[in-house]
Amino acid sequence: MRSEPTPFEGGPMDGRSLPILLGPTGHPPKWYEIPVPNPDGTAPTVLLYERVPAGQTKRLGLQKGWKYTFRPTGTRPRPHWPWRKP
Repeated sequence: MRSEPTPFEGGPMDGRSLPILLGPTGHPPKWYEIPVPNPDGTAPTVLLYERVPAGQTKRLGLQKGWKYTFRPTGTRPRPHWPWRKP
């Protein structure tokens, strides 16, 4: 499996970079969860990061890569199905 260093933005991991395993398409996972153990032994707190584009090149507008941004709510958004009523 191949991995690439992916930067993190926001939250406790701000400014750090971790080697993230890439999937079969060459992209890192859409969501990255980091469990942080609590000192009192209860269930660990989970930090949630979402994959977003890192930027674009100036000349052709190609995507440079990926980065992870912090989701302070700690929950993933529910999928929106167009055939369902609100």
